[in-house]
Amino acid sequence: MRRLTKKKALTLVKELDAFPKVPESYVESTASGGTVSLIAFTLMAILAFLEFFVYRDTWMKYEYEVDKDFSSKLRINVDMTVAMRCQYIGADVLDLAENMVASDGLKYEPVSFELPPERRLWHMTLLHIQERLRVEHALQDVLFKAALKEAPPDQSQSEDSTINLSACRIHGHLYVNKVAGNFHVTVGKSIPHPRGHAHLAALVSHDSYNFSHRIDHLSFGEMVPGIISPLDATEKVSVESNHMFQYFITIVPTKLNTYKVSAETHQYSVTERERVINHAAGSHGVSGIFMKYDISSLMVKVTEQHMPLWQFLVRLCGIIGGIFSTTGMLHGVVGFLVDVICCRFQMGIYKHLKEAPLDVQPNSETSIPTENDAQQSESL
Repeated sequence: MRRLTKKKALTLVKELDAFPKVPESYVESTASGGTVSLIAFTLMAILAFLEFFVYRDTWMKYEYEVDKDFSSKLRINVDMTVAMRCQYIGADVLDLAENMVASDGLKYEPVSFELPPERRLWHMTLLHIQERLRVEHALQDVLFKAALKEAPPDQSQSEDSTINLSACRIHGHLYVNKVAGNFHVTVGKSIPHPRGHAHLAALVSHDSYNFSHRIDHLSFGEMVPGIISPLDATEKVSVESNHMFQYFITIVPTKLNTYKVSAETHQYSVTERERVINHAAGSHGVSGIFMKYDISSLMVKVTEQHMPLWQFLVRLCGIIGGIFSTTGMLHGVVGFLVDVICCRFQMGIYKHLKEAPLDVQPNSETSIPTENDAQQSESL
């Protein structure tokens, strides 16, 4: 019984064969068919090769949700150079509640405002990248996936005594509350005050004011290698001493999850404004560099995704099957058009089949001549 069941199963499988095999003796090979086959196989190989590169590539998926974390601290990473001596300027943060944040994490280093050749080359490279990012926003995906492999040149100054160390490099990090605030660099060191804070600007000569500055790096949150912030490589040169530079920053919390980096950072957008303060003309304000920031309540989740293997196989089968079907149909249509145009479409064959006599009755018996019948006819 088991053998009979197996035979029935095999018979059923044979009957369900959806791919009939045509004997080779029934197939006629032509030069045009061979050419079309070569073209089809070449296209299949090229498209399959390109599809493999698409399978290896990744893309970034952006999702938005409400940021519910308000209790943690926000880290501010600063690296900037001001064209004034370190003893004349001070940097600190004042949040929305008029609370002064300690700036113990910032370091003041006397440097020269002019960059050495290798550092200037790196600075120009960042400027070119910033220009392209303003036009091609899709480049940010590339920066998320692949960091800049080359590290920036060291900013430490050489021990050459001839260098004029008339500028001050302010670098380090601060931890602030997740509320709007104002990070500023102005004249004089900051001192605590019951009603806020103050700067000892009276001890600094007005002639030494020069807030020309260069922002090598400014970011919020965890530092991620390769991500270029909007204010990186920003350089402003002031001619007037009473100059106020203002940057209005909107911070967006970002969770970055790629195959190389998994971190919580904060991306931001910025608008700039600068003006000259003329107290004699009634202008109000303080000379300095002011970065007013606000934090968005939305969070962006950036995830790097990869094409699954099953989808790659389905696309590959679609390429092969589509080319087979399309080339077969095109070959038939082109062949028909060539026969019509060249007047080689022979209708006589079909006419002969139509004009054949149909005298044979359904119940009549027909005899097939044999060799004995042929010999008898010859003897007669």
